[in-house]
This record gives sequence, structure tokens and C-alpha cells, in this order.
Amino acid sequence: MPELVFFSGTMDCGKSTLALQIEHNRSARGLAGMIFTRDDRAGEGKLSSRLGLVTDAVEVEDGVDLYAYLVDHLSRGGRADYVIADEAQFLAPDQIDQLARVVDDLEIDVYAFGITTDFRSKLFPGSQRLVELADRVEVLQVEALCWCGARATHNARTVGGVMVVEGAQVVVGDVNQSEDEVGYEVLCRRHHRRRMTAASARAGALSPDVLPVEPGARR
Repeated sequence: MPELVFFSGTMDCGKSTLALQIEHNRSARGLAGMIFTRDDRAGEGKLSSRLGLVTDAVEVEDGVDLYAYLVDHLSRGGRADYVIADEAQFLAPDQIDQLARVVDDLEIDVYAFGITTDFRSKLFPGSQRLVELADRVEVLQVEALCWCGARATHNARTVGGVMVVEGAQVVVGDVNQSEDEVGYEVLCRRHHRRRMTAASARAGALSPDVLPVEPGARR
């Protein structure tokens, strides 16, 4: 039976790499896929991985009916043996409903990839709807690591290396941005709660003790 599968994880855990691998494996077997994406780091109409792999995709705009798009594609003689939706967290909830309808009515597998929560640890509406509707939710096992070496579970937005907790939910950036730009960093829950990024941790390590201990003082 066809499925709607949601592959989730933090930034930098290999979601887009897996999407490209699925595309490669199926196209190598003679299958034809439809790839949707939105706000990819490589630019409009691209599905890219941080490993340097990239392929063309359909850029999804606000208000696009994905089910109707597939029906029109098929009615014109096109093929779609499977659908890949990358950056699915940026899709609207009704567009997730449309992907579920692709599975149920057109009997086409849909593989959606996205991060679950934003930089404030709040669910993206698209991701929330995927969790509600997906036949399977797969948490990717390629673990991204916090600067401390612990498993990264949260996405942090940074400006000048400093974590911020206010602003628009969607601001396109990457984990490799320079410190003077808006960027992202993956953190463990402890350091996300403390708003402690790699840059602030380095600064803290270089700072003098706030309360120096006098020689001979009792400890």
C-alpha cells in the first residue's frame, strides 16, 4: 500500500541527503518522481545536500494545490511513481492534506522531509500536520551533534554567534553561515535552554573568573 512517510530530524542530520538517495535509487530502477521543495539553501527550484549534491525540483509557492498539480501533470501524460517533498516544514497544513490525498486517491508514495520544530522549539505548522497524518514518522538516525558533543535535538537561530529567540518563524539560513550573518546551529536541549552557542561557550571559556578565590581562602 502507498504511504505518506515523514522523515524528521534537526538541521544537519542528513534529511536532504536521504531525499536525494531515494530519488537516485528509484530513478535508477526506471521510476519517475515528482520533487517538491521550498526555500532550499541552493535557491529556487533546487533540492540540495550539504555534501554538495543537488537536483532540480518544483518550487512550492503559497496557495499551490499539490494534489491538483499532480493530477494536471498526470493528465498531460506525465509520470509520477513517487513524490518527494523536501523542506516540508515550510508547507502549509492544507498542502500536507493535499499530499495525503495524493497517497489515498492517486495511490502514489509520498516521502516528506523536514525539521519538526523551529528555533523557539515550537512546531512548524507543516510538520505538526505531517505528524498528525503520516502513516509513518521516521526520526533520522544520523545524529547531529551539539558543540559539547551531546546529541543535538534543537535548532537555534544565531545573529553574530548569539542565539536569538524572537523573530519571524521562517528566515532562510544555514549552519555554515559566518558569525555576522543570520545562521543556525544545532544544540542539545541543555544548551538550547541556556542559549549557549559554540561562540558564546568559547567567549565564556576565555572570560576571567567572576569571583576570584583569594589565596588561603577556605573552600
